[in-house]
Amino acid sequence: MLRYLALGLLLVTSVGCGNRQATAKYRIAVIPKGTTHEFWKSVHAGAARAAGEIGDVEIIWKGPHREDDRDQQISIVQDFITGRVSGLVLAPLDSQALVPPVKDARQEGIPTVIFDSALDDASVTVSYVATDNYVGGAIAAREMGKRLKGEGDVILLRYNLGSESTEQRERGFLETLQKEFPKIIILSENQYSGTTPETSLKVSEQLLQKFGDKVDGAFAVCEPNATGMLGALEGAGLAGKVVFIGFDPSPRMVDALREGKMQGIVLQDPVQMGYQAVKTLVDHLEGRAVQPRIATGEYIATRENMDDPKIKKLLSPEQFGE
Repeated sequence: MLRYLALGLLLVTSVGCGNRQATAKYRIAVIPKGTTHEFWKSVHAGAARAAGEIGDVEIIWKGPHREDDRDQQISIVQDFITGRVSGLVLAPLDSQALVPPVKDARQEGIPTVIFDSALDDASVTVSYVATDNYVGGAIAAREMGKRLKGEGDVILLRYNLGSESTEQRERGFLETLQKEFPKIIILSENQYSGTTPETSLKVSEQLLQKFGDKVDGAFAVCEPNATGMLGALEGAGLAGKVVFIGFDPSPRMVDALREGKMQGIVLQDPVQMGYQAVKTLVDHLEGRAVQPRIATGEYIATRENMDDPKIKKLLSPEQFGE
């Protein structure tokens, strides 16, 4: 019993710290878009869970400091190629810029599973594990249309150029509104928030200053820019008056949903995403067939359903280290 306990502790140490362990059969680099936002901490938890269940797997977790630093993410991938990891699990910051380093990894015999955001060239990867982000944007549009009773003026706050996942959300939102709610007018759909709550707050304040009382609804496509938009709506005295839908939760956004300052939060399952990405890569390394596309689901939380067990769990997903 003590021997098994010692082995278990060794694995937990490897997964948590990313230190090399000579006993691990597979060393897998998991590279998120960033490391600070709540979403990535939950992806980390799922990746670590998969490694623990499979056994003999070391997870090395490393991502760029900022979610707009393509050069740093490329450098991280290149360092892992040089370090001869068994495989890469990557959420690419840019759908085009990360293709060459992933192609380099493949040429070196290091396979890559992509998660969260797709690459433009799927032929260089093993599988893509993610939410259907277009559907997530469509879900937001339908909730917006329902809340506005099919009429009104809305703002779309975009995220960052080159981020495939959020671009799909943006497209799903706009195309669904245009098709299903033609009387809803898009006041602004070309403003990018940047990758932090601070830059998002500034852009959101500028939009609200420009359009003022015309704004009936707003959609922010990820956690940091939803946080910024929430702050701007609160500062302008419009929180609860404007139909506001975000994407991905944070404790502050969950509170805002309960208080009626937000009317919806589109949800992913980041724990499942991290879990399935690591599991899929190990299956490939073991010679088992894997699916080229693995969907992890999309949902919407509202004030009315936020205490349902499934939705409640997705609003406060497990985070690494908890």
